[in-house]
Amino acid sequence: MPTNRAIALAAHPVGFPKDSDFKVINLSDPKAGPNQFVIRTKFLTVDPYMRGRMTGVKSYVDPFEIGKPIAGGAVGEVTESNNPDFPKGQAVLGMWGWQDHHVSDGRDVQKLDPRLAPISTALGILGMPGMTAYFGLLDICKPKAGETVYVSGAAGAVGAIVGQIAKIKGCRAVGSAGTDEKVDYLLKECGYDAAFNYKTEKNFAAKIRELCPKGVDCYFDNVGGEMTDAVFANLAPFARVSLCGIISQYNLEKPDLGPRSTYATLLIRQARAEGFIVSRFMPQWPAAIKEMGQWLKEGKLKYREDILEGLENTPKAFIRMLKGENKGKQLVKVS
Repeated sequence: MPTNRAIALAAHPVGFPKDSDFKVINLSDPKAGPNQFVIRTKFLTVDPYMRGRMTGVKSYVDPFEIGKPIAGGAVGEVTESNNPDFPKGQAVLGMWGWQDHHVSDGRDVQKLDPRLAPISTALGILGMPGMTAYFGLLDICKPKAGETVYVSGAAGAVGAIVGQIAKIKGCRAVGSAGTDEKVDYLLKECGYDAAFNYKTEKNFAAKIRELCPKGVDCYFDNVGGEMTDAVFANLAPFARVSLCGIISQYNLEKPDLGPRSTYATLLIRQARAEGFIVSRFMPQWPAAIKEMGQWLKEGKLKYREDILEGLENTPKAFIRMLKGENKGKQLVKVS
């Protein structure tokens, strides 16, 4: 019988998470009961939203509990089954998270077809990050051909996809990232028209004005903070802002106070800003995944995965993702 390790919170992180905030725990050995099956985790994902769940405060989802396995997206393979609908060898996707194995009756997982795309893509470009990019841009911003789309955190798992979808829709894509290498990736691989390294640029607003001389029509915001202040100063009339994430704020010990001109800017520009949680679009995911999959086959979309090996290295993967050290979608290969 295989053992079942999991990663749990040892403490609620204060400021930036550290290794000691996590611990490895042992769960009961996985065994399939009537109509159940055992899944061996192959890949799991670490995502920025998880940081908010580590505070102990409820937001749009329940917080992670101290000493309990951390939930999150994972893909795996059925290794033992008493359920005819999920035979041995079946690939599945679910939210069982940071652990070696999971026992299911099929209600909390969905089947994957490895022939269509590598199963790891169900955690990235054909999973939640891809759907976040797709709906956050197309349904919230509703870009029109010829408009300028600006993306903060543009080289992340979501941002890199947003720019590519913008180009597919005939827009001009501009973004910011945290290293020169990531900027090169945006320009040479993702098709961005312009990008800059925000860590070496002193005046964000001036740089955005230079790269977006007609203003920003659509802003896909992954970071918040000073970058968002600078973009708001460059919004075009009737701009649309998609509020996806605020990663610059997640690890602050005290709230960051920004300029109070934000509302005035929206008023003067007659612009609109809307926050969204991608789960609200879940009924539309199958059609979106089909279209994204077709764009992949046609070579219109590209993606990168940054993979660390070993369940025990999941906290390390999570921390490096928050620091922006990953190159592409951060995953952990468990088995």
